[in-house]
Formats: sequence, structure tokens, C-alpha cells
Amino acid sequence: MNTLLKMALQSAWNRRFVLALVALSIALSTLLLLGLSRVRTDVRENFAQSVSGTDLIVGARTGPVQLLLYSVFRIGSATNNIRWQSVQDLTRLPGVDWVVPLSLGDSHRGYPVVATSNGYFSRFRWGNRQPLVLAQGRAFNDVAEDSPALPHSDVFGAVLGAEVADALGYHLGDALVLSHGDGAFAANDHADKPFRVLGILARTGTPVDRSVHISLAAMEALHLDWAAGAPLPGQSIAAADVGHYDLSPSQVTAVLVGLKQRQQVFSVQRRVNGYAREPLLAVLPGVALDELWDAVSLGERGLQLMSVLVAVVSLVGLVAVILAGLNERRRELAILRAVGARPRDVLLLLAAEGVWITLAGVLLGLLLWTLLLAAGAPLVQRLWGLQLRLGLPDARQTLWMLAVLACGALASLLPGWRAYALSLHDGLSPRS
Repeated sequence: MNTLLKMALQSAWNRRFVLALVALSIALSTLLLLGLSRVRTDVRENFAQSVSGTDLIVGARTGPVQLLLYSVFRIGSATNNIRWQSVQDLTRLPGVDWVVPLSLGDSHRGYPVVATSNGYFSRFRWGNRQPLVLAQGRAFNDVAEDSPALPHSDVFGAVLGAEVADALGYHLGDALVLSHGDGAFAANDHADKPFRVLGILARTGTPVDRSVHISLAAMEALHLDWAAGAPLPGQSIAAADVGHYDLSPSQVTAVLVGLKQRQQVFSVQRRVNGYAREPLLAVLPGVALDELWDAVSLGERGLQLMSVLVAVVSLVGLVAVILAGLNERRRELAILRAVGARPRDVLLLLAAEGVWITLAGVLLGLLLWTLLLAAGAPLVQRLWGLQLRLGLPDARQTLWMLAVLACGALASLLPGWRAYALSLHDGLSPRS
């Protein structure tokens, strides 16, 4: 057997240029399969780690997936806001331990602005219930109900996510100007009310890294002289004068809710969904994520099918190359038969050759994926916020590689069987 394997390697080496192209095509198909599997796994892990420890997300009546996307992942926009009175009523519901309001809608150079309370930095959890950590500086203070006025530095103070600070080169004390909406129009800039960087959060690998955090009072101060998404003509309130106004929030976009006991989640959800003063929706983050994966599962299966088809085409190419060269190797195989090689030895020789090529392609595909992941993961995280993890193949990826190798071995049996069927006379005296 060892002699046959060595002969298979030597024979493949003599036709290395053509077989290298076949191995490369198998490597690319393996790369696609591994890449799709890893991206799928990491995307799900990134989404699942983006919020933990939050029992309910409450917002205006809309779809559960939409509420999850705009409140946690900053994707899309809210159909409506909810009144501040409703948030206060939420805090008084039986079983509710804490609430963290979120107000969205503004941005800074493409990054979303999140107005929230100081409790966001102590209550919000990510990953395995890990708290947010300030790498530098401090958080802003809240607006107290009995004293809505705050120091100017806290009203116009911002806490940056790690990616915002790194990508834009911000440090503590630097100034920044927020924009109304997505910032597509320069006229929507809040240039009259610049902010200062109070703190920078440690990296989490979640949408927090790509967010600019300000206080709810700051969001109110920015829009004192705005109405219906546009500045009021002839009115301009200077940043130094906002302390003379009540900066208590009038409405927010969504609320993160933590419960005293997890078992109360469904009873609190029913109370929120049946709230009489305005239509509200309470969703469980995990359930909403499951709905999201159900919605995109068809696309995942389509991409997976395309990758499988690419792998099949590569294996068909392997069979075609070996079969095409078989006619030129008839005399070689016949000589092997003449010196004592059994028919099954010839079959194993051709099959082993195909297995070697498939194995080389699979290993090359794994190497290419590892190099691509190591080089591209930081760029992917910076552009799309997706954290791709470099490591050994997981069970799913290993299964795909074994499947490609097994299919390559099965496909190699066809040229092997063809060689097995050739007669000694046909090999020594090939027909012209």
C-alpha cells in the first residue's frame, strides 16, 4: 500500500501544473464553505452577545424584529417614540427592577448617537453578562427630576464607543459636532452646540463600540430650537443658555427593562402590551433574535447551496482531469499490470491520486481562509462591526471539510474503476 501511495504522489507530481489548478479550485470551494460557515456562526454570536441581562425591550407598537434592530443594533429607524410618562409608569410596574431609556435619531459622521441615562453604563450587559467599562474618562450625569439643570460639561458631554474613538482619532476633551438624522445634509448639523468627549468605553465587539452616547438632557438641549426635524426659523438658543430650560425628556425611542425575577417576564410583557395610555410593545430579545434568524434562513441556505455547487463543480473537474489523462497513461498502467500489479492495485492507485489532490485542495483552502481571516478580520470589524474570530475549525467547519474529502474520494473511484476495466492487451496495444 505504501508503494502505491508513493507512486500516486510521483504520478501526480509529473502532472503537477494541471493538478495544481484542480487543487486550487477545490481550495476555493473549501474556502467558500468554511467562510460561509464561520461568518454565519460569528454573526449569530455577535448578535447574541450584543445584549444580555436585559429581560425586555419596550418600544412603540411595531414588529419585534424591527424593535430589536433599531434599539440594540442601531439598524433602521423607529416608527414612533413613546412618551416619558410611559417610561415612568414602566418603572412602577410590579416586578420591574430597572429601566434604561434610549433616544435615537441623531448621528456623528455616520455613527449613531444614543441618548440615555447614566444607568446605561451600570445596567447594560453584553456577552456573558459583562458590564460596560470606561477605558478613559467618566460618564455623564443624569437629569434629576427635582433639578433639571446640569453643569454645561455634562449636558454637552459625550461618551464614545471604542471604534468611534479609534476610527475618528478622538481623545478626552476633544470637540465634536452631532448631526440631526443621518447627517446627509450639512444644514442639519448641530454646530451651535458642540460636545466634548467625557469618556471612552472599552471595546466590546458590539454596537456599543460604534455609538456616541449622550445624556437625555443633551438630546433635549439639541432640539430646543427645532421642530418637526428642522430648525425653527429665526430662533437660536445658544449652548450657554440651555441651562435656563427644562431639559427633562418628553419622549424616548425605546426602553431596556430588567426584572427582579426572570419568571415574571411574561406577566410584565402582558402588562406592557396591554398598556392603555399608548400602544406599546414588549419583546424578549432572545425570541426576537430567533425570529430574525428564521427570516434570513432562506438566504443562508441559498448561499450554502451555491457553495456546495462550487465544490461539486471542482470535484467534477478533478474527475474530468484524471479521466482525460487516463488515455495517455494506458501503457503505464498496462506495464504495472504486466509486472504483477493486481487490478485492484490499479484502482487504488487512481483513487489515491484523486484523494491526494482533494486533500491538498482542502488543506490549501483551510490555509487560505486562515490567512484571509487574520488579514481581513480587523477591516471587517472596523467597517461593519462584525468580530470574526481566528481559531481552529469548529465542528460544523470540520464536517464540511470531511464532506469535501469524502466526496473527492468517492469521485476518484470513477477514474479508478475505468483504469481497473482496462485490459492488459488494450494497454499494450492502444487503439488509434
